[in-house]
Amino acid sequence: MFLIDNSPTNKLENLFKDKEIEYIFVNDNLGFGRGHNLVLERLDSDFHLILNPDVVFLGDVIPNLINKLRGEENVSFITPKVLYPNGDLQFICRKHPTFLDLINRKLKISKNMTITNEYRDQDLTKSFCPNFIHGCFMLFKTKDFKDIKGFDERYFLYMEDADICRKIEVTNKKILYFPEVEITHQHQKGSSKSIKLFFYHLSSAIKYFLKWGF
Repeated sequence: MFLIDNSPTNKLENLFKDKEIEYIFVNDNLGFGRGHNLVLERLDSDFHLILNPDVVFLGDVIPNLINKLRGEENVSFITPKVLYPNGDLQFICRKHPTFLDLINRKLKISKNMTITNEYRDQDLTKSFCPNFIHGCFMLFKTKDFKDIKGFDERYFLYMEDADICRKIEVTNKKILYFPEVEITHQHQKGSSKSIKLFFYHLSSAIKYFLKWGF
């Protein structure tokens, strides 16, 4: 297990004196993707979990997901059902982002567009392979994560999960939504509340569309 510390000081190091935790002090906020990629060359596991700090789950979630992922030869990562703390379903499965879709998500112009984009018009109690899964919990096959060289580090924050799903698609592999197990995610929706985070999101969206097309 790796702990990347972006804090100004390394005072957290003394809280994680465990032989199973490798503490890495960065002393700078490198961004989501670059921070995760710091351990890319150190990974020697069969599976690699990337998750947000505001995620909670029971002890049997990871073993169940690993068992499922082992049997899916063409799947690079798997994600469980994700719930809000009140038990409502988070619609983490998406079609590939479009410029129009991002505008609609901010301005809420068309409910039908949102329904289609988030696969709400199909049975989400069953597993399937969407274009893109929101990256709060991604359990990778380590080899696949390393083969695509992890995240694109040009994104400081936001859109790196959409981008990595595109990179996986280019390799002719898939991502799997597996709702038979579930986690809870306190989704903050920061870019809707903070002007600074909004501009991070906007910058990442421009980079995404310049790379993959509008």
